[in-house]
Amino acid sequence: MKTSRWWQRFSIISFLLEVWLPAWLMAQTTPPTQGTTSPKPQNDRLQFRLVGYPRKHNEGRIEVFYKGEWGTICDDDFSLSNANVLCRQLGFVSATGWTHSAKYGKGQGKIWLDNVQCNGGEKSIDLCKSRGWGNSDCTHDEDAGVVCKDERLPGFVDSNVIDVQVDEDRVEEVRLRSVVPTKKMPVTEGVVEIKYKDGWAQICDVGWTPTNTRVICGMLGFPHERKVNKNFYKLNTERQKHRYRLHSVACVGTEVHLAACPLETNKGNATESCEGGMPAVVSCVPGPLYVQNNGLKKKKLRTTSTVRLKGGAKLGEGRVEVLKNNEWGTVCDDRWTLLSASVVCRELGFGSAKEALTGARMGEGMGPIHMNEVQCLGTEKSMWNCGFKNITSEDCQHVEDAAVRCNTPYMALENSIRLTGGRTRYEGRVEVLSTEANGTRSWGLICGGAWGTKEAMVACRQLGLGYANNGLQETWYWDSSNVTEMVMSGVKCTGSEMSLSHCQHHKTVSCQKTAAKFSAGVICSETASDLVLNAPLVQQSVYIEDRPLHMLYCAAEENCLSKSAASANWPYGHRRLLRFSSQIHNIGRADFRPKAGRHSWVWHACHGHYHSMDIFTHYDLLSSNGTKVAEGHKASFCLEDTACHEGISKRYECANFGEQGITVGCWDLYRHDIDCQWIDITDIKPGNYILQIVINPNFEVAESDFTNNAMKCNCKYDGHRIWLHNCHMGDAFSEEAERKFEKYPGQLNNQIS
Repeated sequence: MKTSRWWQRFSIISFLLEVWLPAWLMAQTTPPTQGTTSPKPQNDRLQFRLVGYPRKHNEGRIEVFYKGEWGTICDDDFSLSNANVLCRQLGFVSATGWTHSAKYGKGQGKIWLDNVQCNGGEKSIDLCKSRGWGNSDCTHDEDAGVVCKDERLPGFVDSNVIDVQVDEDRVEEVRLRSVVPTKKMPVTEGVVEIKYKDGWAQICDVGWTPTNTRVICGMLGFPHERKVNKNFYKLNTERQKHRYRLHSVACVGTEVHLAACPLETNKGNATESCEGGMPAVVSCVPGPLYVQNNGLKKKKLRTTSTVRLKGGAKLGEGRVEVLKNNEWGTVCDDRWTLLSASVVCRELGFGSAKEALTGARMGEGMGPIHMNEVQCLGTEKSMWNCGFKNITSEDCQHVEDAAVRCNTPYMALENSIRLTGGRTRYEGRVEVLSTEANGTRSWGLICGGAWGTKEAMVACRQLGLGYANNGLQETWYWDSSNVTEMVMSGVKCTGSEMSLSHCQHHKTVSCQKTAAKFSAGVICSETASDLVLNAPLVQQSVYIEDRPLHMLYCAAEENCLSKSAASANWPYGHRRLLRFSSQIHNIGRADFRPKAGRHSWVWHACHGHYHSMDIFTHYDLLSSNGTKVAEGHKASFCLEDTACHEGISKRYECANFGEQGITVGCWDLYRHDIDCQWIDITDIKPGNYILQIVINPNFEVAESDFTNNAMKCNCKYDGHRIWLHNCHMGDAFSEEAERKFEKYPGQLNNQIS
């Protein structure tokens, strides 16, 4: 009996060894066929990074850390859908492009993936079809790269190496659903809902605290929270069926995203239950920019006057600047975190921080750097209440200026504007949604007359497309729409508005050229230049020269002298000139290029170069009441890189009909001793004046910030000598200091400070 049983067991074991084991071994050694997914072990987490050169922080060769080794991805079958999946895994919102043939240099080691085919919605690249991990017939000459949109997903820190763990339960999108029908935006009160699969789910409010509400409001762009009438919502929600996804939320209040809070996810049948509770409801207090006569107390809406954001394309983003000793300065990015950034955002009337940006990602500032190693807990009312270090010039440079992107309320402004006819989504004819007398809504055109850069800035901001590159008054080359009626005219913006509807415009349409080809258009861009003048250099280099008329023929030809020079006894006599050096820096994120192409540049034989801009700078001497008493050269300069910061190469040179412009991180220097670098003050009487210099005064070329284009100095002229004091950019002083500047009586002694 025992022998029979033993033999039966032996027969079964023999069968398994002969049939099942070889099949199992073959399955382990045969590579997966193309078009299949290759699941990785559950405990083997992937890491991703962008590397290579030259590149920006949001682009590069894509590398994957798998089984203890970094490797690349082959460009065979690569697509924008693949790039979208990878960019999201790297913490960016999406991809704007991808590269092939090792554009960012060849990698080393493994080529982990080949023939990757994503549909774009996968949570991870390993869920896309491919040849399988480590199975490739490529060389590193075929390494793929990605270009990601320069905007982070909520909750991602700004790190180049992202440790990825795919979590289907991760909370990403949150909204407030108003139970009362309203057209007012933003929605400040309602039921909290989270995106789940193809719909929305609620949160059980059992154990809900004000700190949870604070986090939700911060995510949605609101600086403060307030109590809500739960009884009203209880009656309303009892009549509805709910889909509860989260419960036991326990935020401490400093989190920038609900996903960072301890919480529990309901599984299976539990999605319908919230025993003893109801859907979580919150009420938020909007910042001053978003208030619409809702009776909120002014005390709660007060924002700071000692912190500001500069250089951003959208509201709620920019380089962080703080006011100290009546002068604005930047913040160094050492230890810059989302907690500190959130304090800044809430202080300015926005929500929590979406990103804490380092490395002058919103452009470099000028002047002092006031703070370093800012360390906030996240509960402070102001950044000045946080711990920080005062710094010296050795500690930090402006290449380390900190910046933020804040959560801002959803206003749905992009729904009332669109671009048509352009080659990309960043350009086209502007069409706006208008309401007719009978209440119907339709799309219409904007009259191109008087349309310019500032109006284009607002249109691009409203569309969420970054900065304005150009504002166009004719759009015949984008004529692909059947919309032909002009519905707006006389649009005049300051450049800071959220929407074109907030700008001045005619109550009744009045347009001289009504054909569609004369309607307004824009070209938008993710980056822009930003020009500023070196104010201390103007103050240090100023002097008076009495220059003989026989040496001023070229200057007269270029209209660099005052009108009275025309009636002078040429070539005898002289003109009295106020001279100074002008050093113009590009601290933005794109090169400053003249609007006109080479074909329209004007050759000036006297000075032997081409002028690429009709008006680049105004030099003016003003009386104490602001009246212009002397006018300098409306300089149509030749733009070039005189010098650059370390590590940056010159790109533009005027000689030999070269390309003109100013590279990011470079400057164009006009020395005090060159022609037209002056104001003709021959007819000016002794007294106290204001010297004003304005770069790009007609906004001919788009910039990220026009408020820093003007420079002012107090000026004292005694008839023989001249002194400049308090030279500063137009936005460098506090309002109080600026008022004192305007009332400055002039220098009381003859010492040059």
